[in-house]
Amino acid sequence: MGRWLAGCLTLAVMTGAGAETLRAVPFTSVRLSDSFWAPRIKLNRETVLPHNFRSCEETGRIRNFDRAAGKLGGGFEGTFFDDSDVYKVIEGAAYSLHQTRDPELEKLTDSIIARIAAAQQPDGYLYCYYTVRRELDKRFTDEPQMHETYCAGHLFEAAVAYFRATGKRTFLDVATRLADHLCTRFGPGKNTSVPGHQECELALVKLYEVTGTKRYLDLATFWVNERGVGTNRKLTGDYDQDQKPLREQSEIVGHAVRGMYNWSGVADVAARLGDKDLMAATDRVWNDVVGRKMYITGGIGPSAQNEGFTVAYDLPNDSAYAETCASIGMALWNHRLNLLHGEAKYADVLERAMYNGLISGVSLAGDHFFYVNPLGSRGAHHRQAWFGCACCPTNVTRFLPSVGGYQYAQTDDSVYVNLYAAGSATIALKAGEMKLEQVTDYPWDGRIKLTVTAAPAADTTLALRLPGWARHEAVPSDLYRFAEGASGPIALSVNGKAVEVDPTQGYAKVKRAWKAGDTLELNLPMPVLRVVANAQVKADEGRVALQRGPIVYCVEGVDTPEARHLYLPAGAELTAERAPGLLGGVTVLRGQAQVAVRDDAPRPVNLTAVPYYAWDNRAAGPMAVWLPVDAEHADPLPKPTAAALAKASTSHCWQMDSVDALHDQVEPTRSGDTSIPRLTWWDHRGTSEWAQYDWAEARTVSKVSVYWFDDSGAGSCRVPASWTLSYRDGDQWKPVTAKGPLGTALDAYNQLEFEPVKTTALRIDVKLKPEVSGGILEWKVD
Repeated sequence: MGRWLAGCLTLAVMTGAGAETLRAVPFTSVRLSDSFWAPRIKLNRETVLPHNFRSCEETGRIRNFDRAAGKLGGGFEGTFFDDSDVYKVIEGAAYSLHQTRDPELEKLTDSIIARIAAAQQPDGYLYCYYTVRRELDKRFTDEPQMHETYCAGHLFEAAVAYFRATGKRTFLDVATRLADHLCTRFGPGKNTSVPGHQECELALVKLYEVTGTKRYLDLATFWVNERGVGTNRKLTGDYDQDQKPLREQSEIVGHAVRGMYNWSGVADVAARLGDKDLMAATDRVWNDVVGRKMYITGGIGPSAQNEGFTVAYDLPNDSAYAETCASIGMALWNHRLNLLHGEAKYADVLERAMYNGLISGVSLAGDHFFYVNPLGSRGAHHRQAWFGCACCPTNVTRFLPSVGGYQYAQTDDSVYVNLYAAGSATIALKAGEMKLEQVTDYPWDGRIKLTVTAAPAADTTLALRLPGWARHEAVPSDLYRFAEGASGPIALSVNGKAVEVDPTQGYAKVKRAWKAGDTLELNLPMPVLRVVANAQVKADEGRVALQRGPIVYCVEGVDTPEARHLYLPAGAELTAERAPGLLGGVTVLRGQAQVAVRDDAPRPVNLTAVPYYAWDNRAAGPMAVWLPVDAEHADPLPKPTAAALAKASTSHCWQMDSVDALHDQVEPTRSGDTSIPRLTWWDHRGTSEWAQYDWAEARTVSKVSVYWFDDSGAGSCRVPASWTLSYRDGDQWKPVTAKGPLGTALDAYNQLEFEPVKTTALRIDVKLKPEVSGGILEWKVD
């Protein structure tokens, strides 16, 4: 049986005749020294990990283990699944300790592991929520909701990683005792519930690989086989992919993170069992994701309502959810499929997620995080230092230092280079060790040099991935395509002699008897390419995205203030320019676009595009990935009305909405118009809120028109219970003298005339109805 390590994941593969199956080169055999990932791994060790450990301590996540051990009084702190965050940070520490053995980090991690071990019950059960609350009689009685197996899965992954990185068994022993306990409680003739949040399936396979204990694989297999079947239980539906047997599924549904962890676990089990029906189902679902439901950034899951999937081609930009954890799940799943099938297209998707929708989840300083990753913003969306549900910050901290485990794969006599990053690797082949040194400035430069520093005597194949973008394939489906231009010829040489490359294949393979000092040089041209979406993606109609190499770009207001009002005509020249002092060192794109102006001629503007992953690391402002190609599809710059010239502010604005929607001059069609930007006070309910206009100079005003937002039947925003209008007089707010009622009519502007006032500010104060929120689509001033 072969081994498959993703970070620390192993996979034994058995497939049909003719399939090239791979196993990963473990993270413990790879060291990165490149200018892109190595600094991020260092940042993770020095900033992200300490930040997350500290946050877990300050929010009570770690103290809960002390309470569960009977060493600290008080009640449970936080959310019932918070144990998992601690485990993920420990997993990140494990990968970091492999890269750099840090005595202080190791001592800290050992101390936390000891606190966790002390909380384990004599029978192996370990879950702080029920233990601290003295409700052990409730264990496993509500698996669809309570995340006990989800937390266990993250413990298993962390324990395996820590054992492999340090050789220490304390945490691994905790994991096996807990896994043994699960095996006594779940399975045929026992509790037939499946995990409500998948994770434990893939984690049990990891634990099986390191221990050889087959009952762990058996339990993972049971859960995969039982999902969607309903043996002595009710199905929970498509939210957690439990609506029908997995072998019969063809579409991705439900919660995005659950979906990715689910199908990753399915791939693990299918590979070990040689289950062709499970493999076929996995492939069908992958085609649905990559062909109809993936963002150009590799992000997935457009809906905030279910943190997941809706219907095919529903890929809105400003309201995109695209959870960071879901992008990490995409990386995990596509890595497994690459090894299962030996096809480069899966590594293409892995790379797309890694360089775009995944690392956007952490700031360049390492101390702020995105939970949600929209592809457009009007300036209100920002990273946060922490979240009540902190799955994303802790998931990022375990993924970053594990990147080396995704770089190489192998067979007994072949080495596959899936990701390009400077560093070294030692690969154990059947005939002996092969050692490689990789030098490159990827992803900014497409030149890669591999030097063999040791090789077995037998013939060995070196297979270098030819990324889809270098073969003029945007993604391995018709969801996106490149609009114009070609990537140029790919060049490959061995010891300076050119080797013919077939651009239709995903790998360039060279088989020979290698010796120390041999070199391979691969040159992947990196022109600036425009990406066009499938016509069924209505949100991207008449728009293009910019890509160079694996990097997707965006336009930010800090560089181009008119970012949300410009268009980029077809054929407009774009050039790539290295900017080593910007955003940690990036390549930017420069060109000239046109600004659309409402009721006026367009005007030229210099455009600067930066990597999407790096946005919101400077001054706050608007952002766009998909750029209109003509004035018809552009959002025109507002006319210089009184409202447009005002600075808008508010008491609160939901992160997916925008205060600038108040005066963007986009006309609503009805109060429930969710197709246009809006200001809402969600998720404040029944509160007093306000919206305000400020002018640089005093002006005389006598009328306002307010179009209230009300999504009755779809959401929880309603017109307000009441509202007032005030103006600033010196340092005081005074009510206007109204000439009529302050209306709250639906589907129309509510006009209010009042005695003229000269002022520098107007303010609407609202009282929201009980139990609901509210908002405004447009506020005009005359």
